Amino acid sequence: MSLVSQYRAHTQERAQQGIPPLPLTADQTRELVELLKQPAVAEKDYLLELFREHISPGVDDAAFEKAAFLDAVLKGEAPCTVISGVEAVRILGTMLGGYNVKPLIDALSHSDSAIAAEAAEMLKKTLLVYDSFDVVVGLAKTNSYAKEVLESWGRAEWFTSRPKVAEKLTLTVFKVPGETNTDDLSPAGEAFTRSDIPLHALSMLGSKMDDPIGVIAGLKEKGHPLAYVGDVVGTGSSRKSGINSVQWHLGEDIPAVPNKRTAGVVIGSIIAPIFFNTAEDSGALPIQADVSDMETGDVIDVFPYAGAIEKNGKVIASFSMSPNTLGDEVRAGGRIALIIGRTLTKKARLALGLGDDDIFQSPEQPADTGKGYTLAQKMIGKACGLKGVRPGMYVEPETLTVGSQDTTGAMTRDEVKELAALSFSSDLFMQSFCHTAAYPKPSDIKLHRSLPYFVMSRGGVALRPGDGVIHTWLNRMVLPDTLGTGGDSHTRFPIGVSFPAGSGLVAFAGVTGTMPLNVPESVLVRFSGEMQPGITLRDLVNAIPYVAIKQGLLTVEKKGKKNVFAGRVLEIEGLPQLKVEQAFELSDASAERSAAACTVRLDKEPVIEYLSSNVKLLEQMIEDGYGDADTIRRRIGKMQEWLDSPSLLEPDADAEYAAVIEVNMSDITEPILCCPNDPDDVMTLGEILLDDSRPKQIDEVFVGSCMTNIGHFRALGEVLRGRGPAAAKLWVVPPTKMDMKQLIEEGYYSVFGAAGARTEIPGCSLCMGNQARVADNAVVFSTSTRNFDNRMGAGAQVYLGSAELAAVSALLGHLPNRDEYLEIHSRQLSGDKAEDIYQYLNFHKLGKEELEMLVD
Repeated sequence: MSLVSQYRAHTQERAQQGIPPLPLTADQTRELVELLKQPAVAEKDYLLELFREHISPGVDDAAFEKAAFLDAVLKGEAPCTVISGVEAVRILGTMLGGYNVKPLIDALSHSDSAIAAEAAEMLKKTLLVYDSFDVVVGLAKTNSYAKEVLESWGRAEWFTSRPKVAEKLTLTVFKVPGETNTDDLSPAGEAFTRSDIPLHALSMLGSKMDDPIGVIAGLKEKGHPLAYVGDVVGTGSSRKSGINSVQWHLGEDIPAVPNKRTAGVVIGSIIAPIFFNTAEDSGALPIQADVSDMETGDVIDVFPYAGAIEKNGKVIASFSMSPNTLGDEVRAGGRIALIIGRTLTKKARLALGLGDDDIFQSPEQPADTGKGYTLAQKMIGKACGLKGVRPGMYVEPETLTVGSQDTTGAMTRDEVKELAALSFSSDLFMQSFCHTAAYPKPSDIKLHRSLPYFVMSRGGVALRPGDGVIHTWLNRMVLPDTLGTGGDSHTRFPIGVSFPAGSGLVAFAGVTGTMPLNVPESVLVRFSGEMQPGITLRDLVNAIPYVAIKQGLLTVEKKGKKNVFAGRVLEIEGLPQLKVEQAFELSDASAERSAAACTVRLDKEPVIEYLSSNVKLLEQMIEDGYGDADTIRRRIGKMQEWLDSPSLLEPDADAEYAAVIEVNMSDITEPILCCPNDPDDVMTLGEILLDDSRPKQIDEVFVGSCMTNIGHFRALGEVLRGRGPAAAKLWVVPPTKMDMKQLIEEGYYSVFGAAGARTEIPGCSLCMGNQARVADNAVVFSTSTRNFDNRMGAGAQVYLGSAELAAVSALLGHLPNRDEYLEIHSRQLSGDKAEDIYQYLNFHKLGKEELEMLVD
């Protein structure tokens, strides 16, 4: 079948789903180029439309074929009767950057002045030039067209030629009441389609409302753009696929960028910080304002600069366009485009000997209070070359560690291509395959085979399917007191600080080694007292929201919701001798608090032990052929440098916090759980048993996720040992292959088998819910991170709590009372047994053969 007939058939097939065809592949582009070279081009208009609009830009393989052909046309090396030299330059100018830049720069010296002049016009609006900037500077000394380009960059015409945000936006409201989480916008069960934005967007809100796509289509008939409106918007994972879906339905096409849209307005009484940032990066306009008087179908007028929303001529909500640079971000096409463009303009002005510009809105910086800095403020400051930073400051800190996981990895790959990047500048970029390894679909297998090369060819580190959960691995590569990010909301370092992000910002951080950050306020959680018998670290995790609710700082109700943690850094102290693996339980759960980041104040000794172990793990990774070896060696060197002179930052005694929450561990005498289906809805075990609305029977139990470590699985085994089959269906999924192999060596897998447990290869499993699922409407006890509706199974009611309580619940088939639980815990998990149970994997204390066995 010819390209034309094949692509038309594909287009018709996709049209039946209401979506456009996929972009052309490199092979299809080569075939298209051969058709365009013919002396007489059949169906000229159709082929040119494919060539202009249906090939991805940047450094995509198809973009290489496109740019090479156009370059050959300009040089007279390829025949083409339907694309003139000037038109070839215009098409090159739509390709954003990367493979099109050299042909455009070469065209500045073309013998045809019309071609040279057009090349200058195209380069004036091209931002992704990287090292080619210096080529233009050099050429500008003798080439008037290159000088025009440099001067245009200095005047920021790439920015000023774009329209400002309008003074008044008339919009139709599409409201989703209550809370919209990223599972609603980007269902985990459809994760394999995320890089295909139009197809994935068809699943948006499918489990939350009837025919959302039809409702949106009907609202568009009013003739106005739509605004996505909700009480709480975008909680949950750091998925750019969520904002991609919203923008696909509510945004605007991007010329010559197939199957992706920009712009759009999102209004929420609360917008989760990661979602807000991802909207900024994508060119959308996120507004936090009271939505009580907005309903689906209302026509509203939004006045961005005046900060008012009107309905029927009456003001129904007020807001501030914050950050103050938001208008510039939308005008530039997104925060990332603005950062790259501002940098280009600054470099051009420096090369031209010009002063600072007054073109862009300068970020508002807070006054220095003269007070001390929190731990997080010092860590961020260190990444900026400063002693500390103040809340509200805009900074672009060095981002040393960047993580990407597989269900967003394809999108990150595409974003790296659009950024026209052939290498990573961050000190360490790591890719995992923990969400798709257990039950891979054909598209997952394709990703498993292609993405590692893409990452390693740019200097990144790629794990392998079956290695385990991204966080457990990435945490072992982190340097103390440094800053990082990752494309998973649970990228929360137990040492250092991380600000999770959507795939676009992850790509940006990986490519540039920096990330934009409006410094959040901090909330201090201080633990005191003594941990009581039977109480676990997971109970302390759940004690944080429990105490916050008691103090009126957090509410479960979504309408008018209070959440003192939302968008702030959660800083934890009072547990200095925790092992780093334990500290991650605390930092990990800050994602469920909607916190922007988390720090845990530890003593040096556990950090020294952890890094000493990690050096040996990374050395073994090199021996086992993990790449990029040079990147791993560089990280080992920096770890060793810290170990040679260990020191940790400390908060100042007079540091300022938005709130201080005191948690007295002596007052916690029974387990604390998150109730179905809300990680903020926390109660003690006794309170749940007295509440008739709460289910007590447990159908299924999941012990796994990044919230677990090897000690939890030993505890599970000790509770189950010799007790026969568990009463509840039991799922057992260790976080890494090293944990799994060690548990097998110690005989725990035979215990799990005798209990009838279903064991899976290390990974995310039920926590993500995109592959294995619990039975419909099951009551579940889980050690995983979150329990949103339908995440683990359709209609499932999910409790979240400790592995120890999970083990007892699995054994009995119901939630135990306090005395039942404490009796089993005391008998099976306390005293001398505890030291053996809660040992962690210290790789530096293992023999060579044992280390090879675990890591190979």
